[in-house]
Amino acid sequence: MDRIQKAWLRERPGTPVDSIGVITRVWQVAKLLDDDRRRTMARLGMDAATRDLLSTLRRAGPPYRLTPGEIARAALVSPGAVSLRLARAEEQGLVRRFKEGADGRSTTVELTPEGHALIERTVDDLLRHEESLLDGLTTDQRDQLADLLRVLLAHLGERTAAHKSAAPPRPEGSGAVGRP
Repeated sequence: MDRIQKAWLRERPGTPVDSIGVITRVWQVAKLLDDDRRRTMARLGMDAATRDLLSTLRRAGPPYRLTPGEIARAALVSPGAVSLRLARAEEQGLVRRFKEGADGRSTTVELTPEGHALIERTVDDLLRHEESLLDGLTTDQRDQLADLLRVLLAHLGERTAAHKSAAPPRPEGSGAVGRP
């Protein structure tokens, strides 16, 4: 990253390059961690989406039940992604859906004993492995990095929210073919 920054400054003096040292490194770390997690989850016999679903339900505490909307919010995924995950996990016997409420229109999802056993078997292995990935950092460095990432994520989240709220409303019928 340092060579890239220097090359841009050499070729384009005055170009703002400070972000390269942070953002490009974050992207590289994210890719390495994503690749590592995929390999680890494959070794553990579970895909990331299923792990995310089962983990979300497990962290909810007994009786390990949530609505699909609560799962979407907790897992930071769309309701459509939750539907796909639920269908796959239900097919595998890891979760079950049931209707609740006076009118039976609300759905609740719960871990089955099989789903509970699977997440219990895998979570410690995964987290122990990921803990080992941070061996090169002291406890203080880990805490400092976590604090800085927390600040950056909050800032980026605020910018994203402000950008979304500033977007002009779409005209009625925009994107619809054949509408005036």
